[in-house]
Amino acid sequence: MKISELADAGDVSVATVKYYLREGVLPPGRAISRTQADYDASHVERLRLVRALIGVGGLSLARVRQVLSVIEDGSIGPADVMSAAQLSLYDTEGGEGGAGPVSADAEGDATAPPSPGAALMGALGWHVRLPDPVVDELDEAIEACVTADIGYSDELLARYAEICLEVAETDLATVPSEPAAAVRQVVLGTVLLDPVLVALRRLAQQHAAHTRLPSTGPGPGFAARPPGEA
Repeated sequence: MKISELADAGDVSVATVKYYLREGVLPPGRAISRTQADYDASHVERLRLVRALIGVGGLSLARVRQVLSVIEDGSIGPADVMSAAQLSLYDTEGGEGGAGPVSADAEGDATAPPSPGAALMGALGWHVRLPDPVVDELDEAIEACVTADIGYSDELLARYAEICLEVAETDLATVPSEPAAAVRQVVLGTVLLDPVLVALRRLAQQHAAHTRLPSTGPGPGFAARPPGEA
């Protein structure tokens, strides 16, 4: 296909396609003359991936290049591709972290106590990268819960972790084996599905409250349903 057809397939302008070609995030097409090149379905898929990483993932072109370099490195296994895709959502120095997934207690200063998040990973036996911006995020969230005194406990957090592992297994079942498609699924799935999970949790809280706690009625806006009715 011509560059104009590639632009149409990716829902972008020809100028944008040329820009991505110059920046190296879109591979060149097959030259058919001095001024023309032919593009195929692989270019359409790459263009859509770049657009997704930039538009939905909010990544810079530099970060996109890092993610694409992981995709194109045939020596990197599927788990590392997933880790790189997840790390791409965080503005971290270097962007890549360690060489691969490691046990939570495999790195760090042995004389210093682990952070709450790292300690939890070790207790659960989960394999994660350390340092990892997600663990840092978890540490901040735990600190906020403790400060607010909302009934946080290690037991409660472990129970949440158990539930989240089930969610992660469900996520993993949807990830394609092809590296580029896997990165797109992980990045977009994380960005787009996180709000879905938050909304479902809040709706589940409403349901649980009205089925397990004393109530004077369904309340305004609630549809009263006979017991056992879905």
